[in-house]
Amino acid sequence: MPVPTMSYLTDIHFSPGATALVPEILAEMGLNRPLLVTDTGIVTAGLVDRLSCGIAATFSDVSPNPTQQNVRNGVSLFRDARCDSIIALGGGSPIDCAKAVSLMVTHKEPLEQYALIRGGLPMITADKPAVIAIPTTSGTGSEVGRASLIAFNDTTKLAIVGRSIIPDVAICDPELTTRLPAGLTAATGMDAISHCVETFCSPKFNPVADAIALDGLQRACSNLQAAVDEGTDLQARSEMMMASMQGALAFQKGLGMIHSLSHPLGAIPKQLHHGTLNSIFLPHVLRFNADACPEKMVRMANAIGMDEGKELADHFENLANKTGLPSRLSDLGTTAADLTPLAEPAFADHSTATNPRPLTADDCAAMYRAAL
Repeated sequence: MPVPTMSYLTDIHFSPGATALVPEILAEMGLNRPLLVTDTGIVTAGLVDRLSCGIAATFSDVSPNPTQQNVRNGVSLFRDARCDSIIALGGGSPIDCAKAVSLMVTHKEPLEQYALIRGGLPMITADKPAVIAIPTTSGTGSEVGRASLIAFNDTTKLAIVGRSIIPDVAICDPELTTRLPAGLTAATGMDAISHCVETFCSPKFNPVADAIALDGLQRACSNLQAAVDEGTDLQARSEMMMASMQGALAFQKGLGMIHSLSHPLGAIPKQLHHGTLNSIFLPHVLRFNADACPEKMVRMANAIGMDEGKELADHFENLANKTGLPSRLSDLGTTAADLTPLAEPAFADHSTATNPRPLTADDCAAMYRAAL
């Protein structure tokens, strides 16, 4: 078995060309009938050909915000093809879907009962097929994350959270991201930045995660523009993939209001990109939270070469604008009517508990209006 680059929460192989290790890893684990979970864009881009291993079946019908029905369909194919494992290839959507498919191959329906805010954590066991996760974007960090985000209806996107949800092996190959379009590079990069910011600002005590989050924030802020401007810059791509992974390694501290707002909005039928939503909410939430964690604001500012924490919100807003991302929800076609039912689900989201400033459903409604 190849020696992992690191084993923090799981085994991680991080290097350009690391995808070539897939056959060896499968053989060492005694697996030979993997289900490939991906999406049509990855198939069209030819990235599946990089795997160089036998695939028992391919499930590519994954929505941009994976749904409960996607998971059910994946489970059916896994069983019909007599698979013994799962390879997740893609961004956060295929990887999150793959993690939920693995769970439901061996766990009883309904999927919703395993959501963190439904009390599902103790019901999740390690009795499930192995998952090898291979990200093709640098944003969610789902390849090392302990959560699977699934949309259940038009206002409900829930996190299935547990130690056993983390993929058994993560293969982080920056070469897979060099074809990523500039807009998607920017959106996923801002997603990684939002993860580093929110995990660092969480009030939970975890100095190790704090250090990882700050380092990831510095890497992302220093390299996002270069990755957007020149997609084949492998050094910038590597730094962004590392930053993305670091944001997710720090997830143990929880997230905050950015994600509380993004999750229900990501469940509406318009299929809004999660990273783009996080980018829009980031400066608004920083201003909301600033007085609750001023020292952390200064430390984040210092990490990216700034002196004043109060400058952070404007800095991230400008960074998003320079990379070509929209600054308002209305730019995405979102209307006030779309937002009206979302304040309560946002307040109920699992990320709310670790926001540094206590918030209410009214605060969520006000934030939606401010970002519109």
